[in-house]
Amino acid sequence: MLGSVILLWIGFSLLFLLFRTRRPKNFPPGPWPIPIFGNLLQLNLVNPLDDLRKLSERYGKVYSIYIGSKPAVVLNGLQAMKDALVTQSVEFAGRPQDLLINHLNENKGVVFAYGPVWKEHRRFTLTTLRNFGLGKRSMEERILGEVSYIASDLENNAGKTIDSQILFHKASFNIICTVLFGTRFKHEDEFLQHNIRHIKEVTKIVNGPWDMIYEMLPLLRHLPLPFQKAFHNMNMVRKSLADQVSQHKESWVTGEPRDLTDCYLDEMDKRGDDVSSFNEKQLIGYLLDLLFAGTDTTANTLLTAFLHLMTHPDVQERCQKEIDEVLGEKEQASYEDRHKMPYTQAMIHETQRVADTVPLSVFHTTTKDIRLMGYDLPKGTLIIPNLSSVLSEESQWKFPHDFNPSNFLNDQGEFVKPDAFMPFSAGKTQPLSVH
Repeated sequence: MLGSVILLWIGFSLLFLLFRTRRPKNFPPGPWPIPIFGNLLQLNLVNPLDDLRKLSERYGKVYSIYIGSKPAVVLNGLQAMKDALVTQSVEFAGRPQDLLINHLNENKGVVFAYGPVWKEHRRFTLTTLRNFGLGKRSMEERILGEVSYIASDLENNAGKTIDSQILFHKASFNIICTVLFGTRFKHEDEFLQHNIRHIKEVTKIVNGPWDMIYEMLPLLRHLPLPFQKAFHNMNMVRKSLADQVSQHKESWVTGEPRDLTDCYLDEMDKRGDDVSSFNEKQLIGYLLDLLFAGTDTTANTLLTAFLHLMTHPDVQERCQKEIDEVLGEKEQASYEDRHKMPYTQAMIHETQRVADTVPLSVFHTTTKDIRLMGYDLPKGTLIIPNLSSVLSEESQWKFPHDFNPSNFLNDQGEFVKPDAFMPFSAGKTQPLSVH
């Protein structure tokens, strides 16, 4: 009798899960999901890009998959990306709030947020970063200063084996720190090494299969599984940043900001009420966002550039020749020199294209019931922008599968940026640095 009851219960549970994974009316097509697991067992969780490409070939540029019992719509190709993230940017600007990355940052910060808090902080960030040199000479000086340390490190290790990934992580981390804290750290400094180590560990887990398992099976979230290491490492970085903020507060003078942290403290002081979205917890989440968003992607792009310049000496030689001709007697290039260096600009952009550092961008959600390319998407639908599909789309690039700066040059040899160049995202929710 008991066995029959258990079997009946299992049967009803499976039926319930089966109906929960039925696609809404006029929803994008996709592979049939398995109860509990959705379509994740049909994907290579370490690197699902090839599987996502094959699904696009079968179901079209807009199709759906299930992450556990949650339906998600995958966007492929330039047209689908523009229709969603540019033409209907407001309707696709939402952010999911129950992912591992949200929980790691305690739903603070700006990268994975949307709504009034996101708008306030984004406005503040753009204004403040402009004032502190984003795209201006002061930012250029920070970068050139760090480049001199990279050159020195390389010279001191001539003929030796070095880990260039660590070198580039230190450089990108330091440049961000000069904006956030007004401080450059020595490459052997414990604060720098400690935080880079923990950032790399978090990034490895967030970009790996355990992230998907965390989303798919919420019941496992409190078990001692590898994603718990991500929380430990994140907390170590959070504590380190909290110490930096405490030190800042000791020497902070209202109205005399030295860096972005001081500007944030000024904003907190100006608002002065408990209900303001500008508070110390939000500041820590905000600093975490900016460090995580800039450190790993920049370092990996630099690594990609070195790899392809080593394997394409003709490209390296042509860039060097162009740089020498433009600089003349000058020791260092400036941001304004880029207009006279079309080939070098093309090489840099081609590096970003093939590096493909954030292939699935940041996930979105729909903010209302919306129609996309003939399909109906209910409010709250999870959206996965497959940027890789755009960066290698055969109809958009002259050499979609090769490293070739000609992808960014017209017939006259002038630098051009195709619409399909979307290394991070498109529309209103692009990274702050793009703006």
